[in-house]
Amino acid sequence: VQLQASGGGLVQPGGFLRLSCAASGSIFSINTMAWYRQAPGKERELVGTIKTGGTANYADSVKGRFTLSRDNANNILYLQMNSLKPEDTAVYYCNVIGSNGYRGRYSFNLWGRGTLVTVSS
Repeated sequence: VQLQASGGGLVQPGGFLRLSCAASGSIFSINTMAWYRQAPGKERELVGTIKTGGTANYADSVKGRFTLSRDNANNILYLQMNSLKPEDTAVYYCNVIGSNGYRGRYSFNLWGRGTLVTVSS
């Protein structure tokens, strides 16, 4: 199973970006999908998680500005980021927990390579 993240870039404060993370390969099911981020000189932190049914939870720092969604049919995770602030500058990583193999007998917990988001004027 592989994860491919995309959508990062340079945006001005107040702007928006949409990140995507596509999971491909042998997949039986995907449970939790999540975005994390790591700013320069800081530890990786959770941005938000989303369950199969669509229930999402967010870090306080992004509530009301960021929205997670997922396409379960195509195993794609999205992060819509609005009203971006300079402090949102970070490398964003997707994380996927799921299973593969016969009847999903094997579990996996995978990380994407990360995509850089820079918020600056």
